[in-house]
Amino acid sequence: MPHGQEVRSPGDFIREEMKQRGWTQTDLARILERPFPTVNRILNGKHAILPEMAAALGSAFGNDPEIWMQREAKYRLSLLKDKTNASVAKRARLYDLAPIKEMAKRGWLSASDDLSRLESELLQFFGLATLDDEPQAGASLRSSIDGPINPNQRAWCFRAKQLAQSIHAERFTKRSFERGVKELRKLAAWPEEVRKVPVVLAEMGVRFMVIEPLPSSRIDGAALWIEDKPVIALSVRFDRIDSFWHTLGHELSHIRHRDGWSVDVDIVGEKRPTAIEKSKIEQRADEEAAALLIDQDVLEDFITRVGPMYSRSRINQLANLLRVHPGIIVGQLQFRSEIRYSAMRNTLAKIRDFVTSTALTDGWGHTTGN
Repeated sequence: MPHGQEVRSPGDFIREEMKQRGWTQTDLARILERPFPTVNRILNGKHAILPEMAAALGSAFGNDPEIWMQREAKYRLSLLKDKTNASVAKRARLYDLAPIKEMAKRGWLSASDDLSRLESELLQFFGLATLDDEPQAGASLRSSIDGPINPNQRAWCFRAKQLAQSIHAERFTKRSFERGVKELRKLAAWPEEVRKVPVVLAEMGVRFMVIEPLPSSRIDGAALWIEDKPVIALSVRFDRIDSFWHTLGHELSHIRHRDGWSVDVDIVGEKRPTAIEKSKIEQRADEEAAALLIDQDVLEDFITRVGPMYSRSRINQLANLLRVHPGIIVGQLQFRSEIRYSAMRNTLAKIRDFVTSTALTDGWGHTTGN
């Protein structure tokens, strides 16, 4: 239908059929066995044609009842189009752009149904001028599983970008980075030592925060660059010492090689992709994360000598030798599929409370300003 052309009502078509047959409204009411006022309201578009009436009209005029239902639907939609389409389309765009409900729960947006206010807050959150724009750096966000970034993952990363503005860090240089990596290695023997991680990273020139993951995001961490300043955000969705250190090492690899914006999904845990399924960048990041705290030649020698009869005492001996927590060794053995994920879980110390006590944290009851 050309723009601006008026949609005819079903009543117009009924009048044409009546005119061809020389029927009056009274005649039609009697034929249909319907009250005269009902027929009159249908002819004037004040009463919708329901399926029973469509069937009766089809029988009276010798055509398909579906024709009358289609004419009725088209007419009613034409009455509503200009009133609702614009607001529905805008709200759909907002919900396509971000997980509105979850962001409101976390306090990232106000819990408001006002469409204008919601649009304004979301534009500010993503740094956009209009809804037609795409979030800055959104195109360069790269998932470790090479899939599209979903709205939950994108919102989480932009929350990290937002919070990074309030974190102080020293100037980032290659020298400060490598010096800091050596300091981080000294913190791996005890769970409580992760309290010092944010300070060491800040001295390296890396802004660090912990953000509780949004549902269905499956994010473990992200490495971002904001005005040539590196940022690492961790979700700590697995409250385990081995997962924490592996994810941190993975993100540090991205920073070392300036890999750009990277959101890392399922890099730890049983659902992680195999090495073959990962890109060369992600394989490199995993390798450097493993080597961050444990000499891989020493671990290979341990596996050759001890495997598959791994015991708690033998793992403790290696941990003492390497000056790392036993849970980190267990985690790497699990990562290599040397032992099951259900084995030696009592070695996998919890660290979330320790790291969130000193790091800028959003989630788990910790609140930050917007």
